[in-house]
Amino acid sequence: GFPRTLGQAEALDRVCEPDLVISLHVPFETLKDRLSARWVHPASGRVYNLDFNPPLVHGLDDVTGEPLVQRDDDRPDAVAARLRKYKEAAKPVMELYRSRGVLHSFSGTETNKIWPYVYALLCNKIPPVRAEEEN
Repeated sequence: GFPRTLGQAEALDRVCEPDLVISLHVPFETLKDRLSARWVHPASGRVYNLDFNPPLVHGLDDVTGEPLVQRDDDRPDAVAARLRKYKEAAKPVMELYRSRGVLHSFSGTETNKIWPYVYALLCNKIPPVRAEEEN
């Protein structure tokens, strides 16, 4: 997500001041498992996940048949370190937006279970565009 650090949040404030910030709380183990299962096709950037978007042939890109690679920062130990670092850096960002009253947090492990709540919030906060306004 963005902003991830207080410096990024301050830079964003110079461009616009967010009036709605969404924070998704997903358990550490869920994130670690998902990121560790990610493999990429370097030439195209296509991303696969062995758990929910696997390649048709294990280890090979669906389009070219070329080998997939796992980025060094997607290996389990690296993911754990990244998540710890993110959590520390994000604390002051979350506090900033909480103090402004614009932070909305959602928890869960599955997109299809969290999304309806996020969508309802967005529908409630963002007015719909009427047909005459589109032209």
